[in-house]
Amino acid sequence: MGEYRSSDDDYDYDYDYYDDDDEVDFVDDDENAAELEAAVEPEIPPNSCPSSKVITKESLLAAQMEDLIRVMDLLSLKEQHARTLLIHYRWDVEKVLAVLVEYGKERLFAKAGLTIVETDDVSSSQVSSSYCCNICFDDVSLEEITTMDCGHYFCNSCWTEHFIVKINEGQSRRITCMEHKCNAICDESKIRCLVRARDSDLADKFDRFMLESYIEDNKRVKWCPSVPHCGNAIRIEVDELREVECACGLQFCFRCSYEAHSPCSCYMWDLWSKKCQDESETVNYIAVHTKHCPKCQKLVEKNGGCNLVSCICGQPFCWLCGAATGSDHTWTSIAGHSCGRYKEDREKETESAKRSLERYIHYYSRYEAHRDSSKLESKMKETMQDNIKILEECSTASSKDFVWLFNGVDRLFRSRRVLAYSYPFAYYMFDGDLFADEMTKGEREMKQNLFEDQQQQFEANIEKLSSFLDEKFHLYNEDEIKDLKLRVIALSATTDNLCRNLYECIETDLLGSLKHSVHEIAPYNTNGIEKASLPSYQDT
Repeated sequence: MGEYRSSDDDYDYDYDYYDDDDEVDFVDDDENAAELEAAVEPEIPPNSCPSSKVITKESLLAAQMEDLIRVMDLLSLKEQHARTLLIHYRWDVEKVLAVLVEYGKERLFAKAGLTIVETDDVSSSQVSSSYCCNICFDDVSLEEITTMDCGHYFCNSCWTEHFIVKINEGQSRRITCMEHKCNAICDESKIRCLVRARDSDLADKFDRFMLESYIEDNKRVKWCPSVPHCGNAIRIEVDELREVECACGLQFCFRCSYEAHSPCSCYMWDLWSKKCQDESETVNYIAVHTKHCPKCQKLVEKNGGCNLVSCICGQPFCWLCGAATGSDHTWTSIAGHSCGRYKEDREKETESAKRSLERYIHYYSRYEAHRDSSKLESKMKETMQDNIKILEECSTASSKDFVWLFNGVDRLFRSRRVLAYSYPFAYYMFDGDLFADEMTKGEREMKQNLFEDQQQQFEANIEKLSSFLDEKFHLYNEDEIKDLKLRVIALSATTDNLCRNLYECIETDLLGSLKHSVHEIAPYNTNGIEKASLPSYQDT
C-alpha cells in the first residue's frame, strides 16, 4: 500500500486553484485567448478515429455481414457455417483467428460444433425408394428426408417439430442435431426452409433471432438501454470499460448498461441505485423514530416529550424500553413500572441507525443538489443563444466569435456530472464496510482527507464557472466581454485539470491501492463522453 500524507501542506497538487482573491493579469489579445482556448479544447489528432459506432436497425445486417465475410474469405466457408463459428466465439473475429493459429482448423470447428460433410443426400446404397425414420419409425420417401452437415438424416416432419420446439424455447442460434450424442449445429438454411413450410411467422422469428445474435452474443456490441428503446446498438472497438453516447443522446456505461456513472465503479453504482430506489432509508427512519406497540404491534411515533406513550388501540407503554405499562404517571416515574437503564444493544442499534441515516442524507442531498443544478443549467445554452443574437445585432460588437461561451458551458456540464457522481463514490469508498479489510481506520481518514480536499476545490471552481457563464454579458461593452472571455477560458482549463486530477486520485491513490477487490472506472476524457459515430454502411 502506498504512502499517504496527512498534512494539507504536504499535498503536492499538479494544478492551480482559481480564486477571486488571486490577482491575475489577463492580456487582452487574441493570441493569449487562442492559447487558453487550446487548453480548454485540445485538438483531436487527425488520424484518430471513434472507438464506438452506432448500429441502427437498418445497418444491423451490413454490420453482421462485415464480420461474416471476413471469416468466410479466411476459411472458405459458407455463410451459415461462418455464422455458427462466430456465434460460438461471440462474434470475436480475433478470437477465431487466435484459435485457428494455435489449434488448427479441425479443433476450431469441433469446439464450435461445426461439422462439414460433403454428402448432402442419403446414399442410394443405404436406401432404395423409401427410408424408415429412426425418430418416428415411419417409412418415408427420399424426397421427405433431410441430411445435416454431420451426415445424420431424418424425416422432414421430425426435423420440423424439433426445430419448432427449439425456436420457441429460445435456442434458435445453436440448434443441434437430433442424433444421440451428436452436438453438431444444424444448417440454418435447412432449418429456415423446413420451418417456413409449416409456419412462416415462426421462420421470420428465427431469422430475427439469427440477425440479433450479432448483438446478443457479441461482447463488443450492446443494445442502447434507452426507454422507450431507440432501436440502436453500440459497437466498441477497444476495451469495454468505457462510457458512450448513443445517437439518441443517451449516455451509458458499456460494461453494466446503467447510465454513465464515473467516477463510481459499476459495483458502487449498482449498490447506490438500489439504495436510492428501495425503502432502505425509510426502514432506518422507522427504526430511529418509531416503536412497536406491545399489544397490537402497530408502529407508534412519539410526538411529545413524555416517555409514556399510548397506541391508538389504547395500550400505554414506556417509550424507553417498549414495555406495556399502566396509564398513571408522574413527572419522574410511570405507575407500576421501572425500566431501569437502556438495554445496551438496543441503544447501540438505534445510534447506529441514526448515524447511517444521517450519513446517507449527507451524500444523497449533495448528489441530488448537483443533478438539480445541472438540470437548471441545461437551459443556459438557450438563454446564451438569445443573448448572442442581441450582441450580433449590435453594430458596436466587433467580435462575432462566441464559441468560448459554448465551450465553457460544455465544460460546466461535464464537470457537474462528474462532481455529482463523486458523492456516491465517496459514500461507499469511506463507509468502513465495503473496504473494511483493505485499509485501517487511520488510512481511511487520510485517504478521505485527500479526496475531499480535491473534491472541494473542484466544486468551488465549478460554482465559480457557473457564475461567470450566468453573467448578463449581452449588456457588456466590448472590453468587458473580452475580460469575461479570458476569465471563462482560464477557469474552464483549470476546472478540466481539477477533474483530471480527481480521476487520477481515485484511480491511483484510492482504487489502485486495493489488494482484495477490483474496482475500475471509465477513463477520463477531457472532451466528455464519446459520441458513437454512425458507420459508413449506414445508408446501405
